[in-house]
Amino acid sequence: MSRRYALYWLPAPDSRLEAFGRSVLGTDNVTGLPVPHPEGLGDLAPVTAGARVYGFHATLKAPLRLAPGTGEADLVAAARALAAAHPPVSVGPLRVAALGPFLALVPETPPPELGLLAAECVAALDPFRAPLTEAERAKRRPERLDPRGRALLDRWGYPYVFEAFRFHMTLTDALPEAERDLWHRRLSEAYAAAGPEPLRIDAVSLLTQDGSGPFRLLARLPFGEARG
Repeated sequence: MSRRYALYWLPAPDSRLEAFGRSVLGTDNVTGLPVPHPEGLGDLAPVTAGARVYGFHATLKAPLRLAPGTGEADLVAAARALAAAHPPVSVGPLRVAALGPFLALVPETPPPELGLLAAECVAALDPFRAPLTEAERAKRRPERLDPRGRALLDRWGYPYVFEAFRFHMTLTDALPEAERDLWHRRLSEAYAAAGPEPLRIDAVSLLTQDGSGPFRLLARLPFGEARG
């Protein structure tokens, strides 16, 4: 498989949120290397195995392969220009929530600016996205999507964009219903103990994935007003 790229929001390095997410998933976004899970939370390794590949993040532009005629430097330049033109977004407090069968951190009250930011990222970087292969499309389970979801998948390569976007930072893989409440309680308590602060987005990050390996940081791109 060729290299893939994704535009994520990542917590600031060495922030409380970054330390919490890194320890829960057991991986470092910068290096792709494993880190210890926190003690006292139970066996996190088997319930975070899939999420660990992607690291602790919020997706703004889903993983893509580069379109013919485009290159990594072009993608980085476009993402840098997008970030430089964007003001910071105040998101506010986060909470642990169930999104279907998995758990994630989500905003308590998502501001409209958050959806606008995600929509801008999807549209601005789409010229760099190669069309989905049949295998990539099948992985998104189009048969389980409604007609609008399939239309978004076919047009933008990902069904959860624009009105279907929901900002979230995945904490677990899909959990059996019988275990969901237990993990929700454990992770909510651990998040509260981490001393969370209101979220403010003032940068985005490009990450790369080679083959089926972990996503690793390629470039952190500060927003214009965050450069100081």
